[in-house]
Amino acid sequence: MPQISYPEKVDMTNCDKEPIHIIGKSQSHGVIVACDKVSLNITQIGRNSEDFFGTPSKELLSKPLSFLIGEERTSELKLLKNEEERPVVREVKINDKEFVMIPHISGDSLIIDFEPARSDYNPYEYQRQLTSILNILGSSETPEDLCADAAKITRDIFGYDRVMVYKFDEEWNGEVIAEEKEEHLESWLGLHYPASDIPRQSRELFMKHRVRIISNVNYDPIPIEPEISPVNGEPLDLSKSELRGVSPIHIEYLKNMKVGASLTAALISKGKLWGLLACHHYSAKYINYYHRQTCEFLTQIFSNELTLKETNRYIGKLEDWESIRGDLVTQIESEGKIKKGLAEQKVLFTDLMDCKGGAIILDGKMRLVGNTPSKKQVRKLAESFLSRQDESVYFTKNLAKFYEPARDFLASASGILSVKLGRSNKDFLMWFRPEVVQNVSWGGNPDKKASFDEEKQRMTPRKSFEKWTQKLTGVSDPWLDYQISAAKAIRESLSNIILEKQKLKIDRLNKQLLEAHDELELFSQGLSHDLKAPLRGIDGYAHILKEDHYDSLDKPGQQAVDTILSSAKEMQELIDNILSFAGVSGQTMNRGIFSVNHLVEDILQSFNIKTNYPNTRIIMDKEIPRMMADKRMIMQVWSNLITNALKYSEKEENPKIEIGAKGIEGRTTYYVKDNGIGFDPKHKEDIFNLFSRFSGDGYKGTGIGLAIVKKIIEKHNGRIWAESEPGVSTTFYFHV
Repeated sequence: MPQISYPEKVDMTNCDKEPIHIIGKSQSHGVIVACDKVSLNITQIGRNSEDFFGTPSKELLSKPLSFLIGEERTSELKLLKNEEERPVVREVKINDKEFVMIPHISGDSLIIDFEPARSDYNPYEYQRQLTSILNILGSSETPEDLCADAAKITRDIFGYDRVMVYKFDEEWNGEVIAEEKEEHLESWLGLHYPASDIPRQSRELFMKHRVRIISNVNYDPIPIEPEISPVNGEPLDLSKSELRGVSPIHIEYLKNMKVGASLTAALISKGKLWGLLACHHYSAKYINYYHRQTCEFLTQIFSNELTLKETNRYIGKLEDWESIRGDLVTQIESEGKIKKGLAEQKVLFTDLMDCKGGAIILDGKMRLVGNTPSKKQVRKLAESFLSRQDESVYFTKNLAKFYEPARDFLASASGILSVKLGRSNKDFLMWFRPEVVQNVSWGGNPDKKASFDEEKQRMTPRKSFEKWTQKLTGVSDPWLDYQISAAKAIRESLSNIILEKQKLKIDRLNKQLLEAHDELELFSQGLSHDLKAPLRGIDGYAHILKEDHYDSLDKPGQQAVDTILSSAKEMQELIDNILSFAGVSGQTMNRGIFSVNHLVEDILQSFNIKTNYPNTRIIMDKEIPRMMADKRMIMQVWSNLITNALKYSEKEENPKIEIGAKGIEGRTTYYVKDNGIGFDPKHKEDIFNLFSRFSGDGYKGTGIGLAIVKKIIEKHNGRIWAESEPGVSTTFYFHV
């Protein structure tokens, strides 16, 4: 199996797939050391170890970790086994130099980042900073105030030239919503940046390692030797490393922005990446580990306060929602119909949202409210787009970007928020918003993500970040978190109502089914009494005619008597089969284990095969697996299937029937196969319907036998099916 390593060529054509977690290099302000997490022998190390430890990397490879940090510190690290464990950070002296030692588990390796310990660390100042963060962020009144305060306190503590709070939208484009900077710098407040500036894999890494420093964009990347881990034959996963090297594309991107150093921290809300705290410096700048911990504490407090303030905003709207939702539910209950209760009364479901129109589709019927696309457009939107979405709630402010036909109704539905109702992929509640033509300022032209560099002969990141204003059309106002929560809440209420209505409908149908079943039993009893008695009279008198007067009749008269007798016999069989079919449901199951071979042999003997079907060859497995079923019922199954096989193959030149069992999808499956007339495979379901016959007029039958067989098999919670090729063969399979 080929080893996976960092690609030799990485440019703008593949940067969204760049494996930055296995970059194989470190930044230059410290040393990465990797060990086998079991033996704690050094397996990989940064080539700059001699600059920091005074010992070349080649001399440290394969050495015990204790050779570098001593037995006491090594014994502490033996306890670290879980990737999710929070590392215990220690200071350690190596060759008379103090280092901060930051360990973590990555797969089969223990990775340790060594950074020089700074003598200017002051625990009292650290405590003061934490207290200040708590006080300032805790007193912020709104999410907007919180962002502004976070930017200010970050710049006050860390001294970066520019500090920004950068928020993602639903498509991962970003906007600078708060900023603190040096006075002479141009403001980037309000600027937007395309999602490609922070690609997917970078966003995913921020969820694993939340504070990321680049101390000098002009650093020389330090190779980790060897690149492939001797422990597992794979590149070293540096996702959580403080010293992980930087993508060359990102370095070039920062250089194009004239940035010399950066600090970026993840802002999390409700478990998802909400935005970034981005710090830029226009020269090299190093922030030591303890200061980065202060930054992580700041972002944790920010995330907690953000969630709290957004929740408070949600609670502030809750009373209004509950009132509207309550009115809607009351209207539905009073009307008895969901669509009428939502769309034709005093309170409309569109009142829940700041929207211009909406639609409800339920049980194939539609209601439109306010400014909406046409019924045809809404139905097509639901069937060809919304029904294919995995989530029960779908929203976007730019529908045309994902659904091309939406360009025809931008004025009514540039934005949509929809919920699926019940368990169906066909029932929806939708809210629409029209386009809002607006001017959006970008940090550079978002369409010019890259250019070709003739000197480097590759694609490079964009170089211009000057303010670029774009007239944005086809986009509505965004859907806010609390509005999406409101949609989820009404969906839950409506789903419960729908399920209750479905339950009532099912109960009503069950009652009707029981009544029909009782009527069928009465009909069966009446059929037995009312039809059999006169039929016996017809049959009896026809026999008297044949015995006493047959010879005195002319030929047409004799044929009439024979027809009466044969018809009476067929009628008797039909009545018996109908009674048999109707009686299956009411029969009590008496399961037991019995030999299939003995059962089939008894059936064949009763058919007197040698006399009645002298040319038919029967091939039966010698050891068919025993069955656990109601023997009396299953005998009827085997009897009907074998009767059909005999009947529909006897006109063949060499009729043959095969009886046996095989394993199909892990189940013991029994079969009866013949080489008879077969049937068109398109009828493979219909042949089990009552009174269905596809064999033509040349074969007698009532069309009830296979219906009885299927009913018996289903009573056993089994399955029966048929495979056939016209004029070649038919095989019936079943299991119980």
